Amino acid sequence: MRAAVITGPGAIPTCREFPEPEADQHRQVRSLVGAGLHQVVRSLAAGRHYGSHGVYPAGIGVDAVAQDADGGLVYTGWPAAPWGTVAERLATPLGLPLPADVDPLAVAAGLNPGMAGWVPLAARADELAAASSTLGTVVVLGATGAAGRMALQSAAALGASHVVAVGRDAARLEQLDGPDVTTVRLTDPESDAQAIAAALEGHAPSILLDFVWGPVAEAAFTALGRTGLAEDEADLTYVQIGSLAGATAALPSTLLRSRRIRVIGSGAGSISTEQLVATLPQLMALIADGTVSVSYRAFGLAEVDRAWQYEGPERVVIVP
Repeated sequence: MRAAVITGPGAIPTCREFPEPEADQHRQVRSLVGAGLHQVVRSLAAGRHYGSHGVYPAGIGVDAVAQDADGGLVYTGWPAAPWGTVAERLATPLGLPLPADVDPLAVAAGLNPGMAGWVPLAARADELAAASSTLGTVVVLGATGAAGRMALQSAAALGASHVVAVGRDAARLEQLDGPDVTTVRLTDPESDAQAIAAALEGHAPSILLDFVWGPVAEAAFTALGRTGLAEDEADLTYVQIGSLAGATAALPSTLLRSRRIRVIGSGAGSISTEQLVATLPQLMALIADGTVSVSYRAFGLAEVDRAWQYEGPERVVIVP
């Protein structure tokens, strides 16, 4: 079969013949409808991701929309190495039926980056609802990236009263302006901390989604700091999701001691597959009705090398 294949870390994938995927008691063979070239796909291919398996040649892709043997369309993923999902056929362990009125390529392009923010936001919203509270203020670091923009839409859908969108791209930040959105443009760590603090107006958010880490996270830690010995009235969950700005960040001990704050990570391995899958139908429904929008550009499988190097604003999705 034809598949997008890499020959080593950092190689550009090309379309070539690759062995057929192997079905077993846990995986069934499906036919590709569309698969996204997500940031995680690029990190895995480059060998930078903790999930990189180091086996080459290898297929690329972690998820897809595919067609079952009965003709039904499903969202699926989790292929066994060295196979990927950017291939004519894939063998995968699960299949979530798509809503009848959804664009399947929008799901293929958007569900993976969308779930990065959706999963922790939905969990936090449920937690607060159980305590008779609401999502309140949400901060998104890296709000101008695809996952960050979708997180803003997800936060609004889950009832956030205010969103602080933090990013570096001035033009994209302008597109995020709205009555319940405060934008902060990143320039340098010292002024970034002051700008984030000013946007919060002295109130801690209920959840902060960090898609960038590094110096930006350190600026956020400074902005979230407080003084005094009074009991902290905040209840903040800080969620580390991506590290585009740096792999490490210095977390002040005083922040941990002076605030009611939890610093957690969200990514493959941090929650069970069952928990993850349970959250996805609602996100697919939001994509179907346009609440969470996905702009994408489709490339054919034979064009995967060109698609890999595409730098436009849309999400890239590969079709057979």
